[in-house]
Amino acid sequence: MIVTILAFLIVLSILVLIHEFGHFITAKKLGIKVEEFGFGFPPRVFGKKIGETIYSINLLPIGGFVKLYGEDSAGAGSIRRTTNDEPRTDLKRAFFARPTWQRAAIVLAGVVMNFLLAVVIISYLFSGPGVALPTKNIKIVEVTKNSPAYAAGLANGDEVLSVDNQKISDTSKFISITRSKLGKEISLDIARGGQKSQVRLIPRKTYPKGEGPLGIAITNIEVVKYPWYQAPFYGTREAIKFTWLILSGLGSMVFDLVTKGQPPAGVAGPIGVAELTGEALNRGIVPLLWLVSVLSLNLAVVNVLPIPALDGGRLFFIMIEMVTRKKVSARYEAMAHAVGLAVLLSLILLITLFDIFRIFSGQSLLPKM
Repeated sequence: MIVTILAFLIVLSILVLIHEFGHFITAKKLGIKVEEFGFGFPPRVFGKKIGETIYSINLLPIGGFVKLYGEDSAGAGSIRRTTNDEPRTDLKRAFFARPTWQRAAIVLAGVVMNFLLAVVIISYLFSGPGVALPTKNIKIVEVTKNSPAYAAGLANGDEVLSVDNQKISDTSKFISITRSKLGKEISLDIARGGQKSQVRLIPRKTYPKGEGPLGIAITNIEVVKYPWYQAPFYGTREAIKFTWLILSGLGSMVFDLVTKGQPPAGVAGPIGVAELTGEALNRGIVPLLWLVSVLSLNLAVVNVLPIPALDGGRLFFIMIEMVTRKKVSARYEAMAHAVGLAVLLSLILLITLFDIFRIFSGQSLLPKM
């Protein structure tokens, strides 16, 4: 339990610090004054000022933050002057005083850094241990002795092309067809070593626990590797693909919630993510790195949504200013972000309660086959 909690805190801190580093380095490059870059959240435990920026370690060891000169909770920003003769050059370095494109770049930088982190991790996995990806090939990975599959001569590594002349490209369809034909003869088109053949067998109605009607284990997952010079290209492509899957999944979830009143399934809060982190850690460094890349993409997608209190919400108000050439009232923007934050915290609390109920009821986030 302690190891899982520590791993979760480390993973979360890396994801948030990378995100905040994007804001930090972009602001620095654009000449905007960064007042503080903090690890964790206040109260402050230790801080050291280097140049004009305070680098701090804070009591709550989750993530981090960047404090920009001239940025308030509303995002537009303002400056409380201590004197009437504050240097004009200092005002020019304030966040709120910079052009809209610069503020937009800073807001988006965190999202970009999370995406790049995922690309780097996936590229490393592609060039090293490989990445397990779903393919259109259904392969047999285990054959149980004294089973219909064993009697028909099926072997590990055989590729299932079709069942009863129906082409198969995913495991769920294969399982569905097989279970609909219990006690009836079916034909499988098999590829082995470049040669194709057809076998006939009968899925059994009763079978030992832990086995299936045919007595085989199948997968459409294949470990894919690329040379180091190709890995970044495929890593970027895979990150884009997963980003789209996350976006479409969120869209489907919202659609089902609005039109059908169905609560979102498979959504995890902090407790659920900690559970997944512990499970990935138990399976090794490769699953853990893959989880970090997926979480980083999730953080990027969620943050870019036009929801007040998130980066996407701040970007939304900047875009309004770009179009209208007039700043949104700081008061109204602050109110919108406050409401958005309250809604987000409420959702996190609700999902956390669902996670607690799920754990006590013995359910798991991971699918069981």
